[in-house]
Amino acid sequence: MKLLTLSPLLSVLLLSCSGKSQELPTNTKKLSLKEASAVAVSKASPYIWVAEDSGNKNRIYGLDADGKIAHTVTVTNAANVDWEDLATDEEGNVYVGDFGNNDNLRKDLCIYKVNAGDLQHETAVSPAKISFYYPEQQQFPPKKSELFYDAESFFFYKGNFYIFTKNRSKGFDGTVMLYRVPNQSGNHKAQLLGTFKACDSYHKCAITSADISPDGKKVVLLSASKVWLLSGFSGTDFLGGTTEMFELNDVTQKEGVCFKDNETLLIVDEKSKKTGGNLYEIKLADLKSKS
Repeated sequence: MKLLTLSPLLSVLLLSCSGKSQELPTNTKKLSLKEASAVAVSKASPYIWVAEDSGNKNRIYGLDADGKIAHTVTVTNAANVDWEDLATDEEGNVYVGDFGNNDNLRKDLCIYKVNAGDLQHETAVSPAKISFYYPEQQQFPPKKSELFYDAESFFFYKGNFYIFTKNRSKGFDGTVMLYRVPNQSGNHKAQLLGTFKACDSYHKCAITSADISPDGKKVVLLSASKVWLLSGFSGTDFLGGTTEMFELNDVTQKEGVCFKDNETLLIVDEKSKKTGGNLYEIKLADLKSKS
């Protein structure tokens, strides 16, 4: 894989196929939030929206271009059990994925909607709660070798949510399951669409965020040290096209990714001691290369 030239917001090490690496020092935008677990952009708002996960407030935060909090919206009727990802739709509505499930014990997995018009206010009442369950899960918790039902990643596309699971099983082999849930209030049986193999290192390959490009032609998945780009698929057969994996040769707690536009990604990571707590930007053209 050839070395990459990054845009001014990303400072990472990138690994070539030959094993050589090069540090490309650039400016990053520091976040005032310690545990940014998600990132999204909405056509109804000028801000970059982020959220924090379990143990934090039921708020989404609008960041300016420098990564500073410019606006805060408290979702008054939504508890933050474990908010793990954000998604947006064509109208600019924001969806909060409250489906973090580290111990595979939860029976209250859900997605909250925040109306686009409420993004300018300080408080919002979610008009829709989309609850769902995994029909394949029969035990709470299942065996340690079957801890498949955590999730930190989803996106919205043409009336449905697409959720990529975070495998926490003993003997991790990189298996990721893709589920579909309709964008409708109620309690839904998530539909298993297929599986994807990342790699067999949980620390480097557990999937932590996902998004689809505005034109619907590309899907991106994120882990602590890698980005996967899915493209060339037909319709919603997201796993049926071409999969490219790109190494980000620094391992931080990267928790959120989104498309800023069809050719640009935004990434956030959580702060841990002297690492992380940043907003990064990268062009897809800089990622693309042939191995």
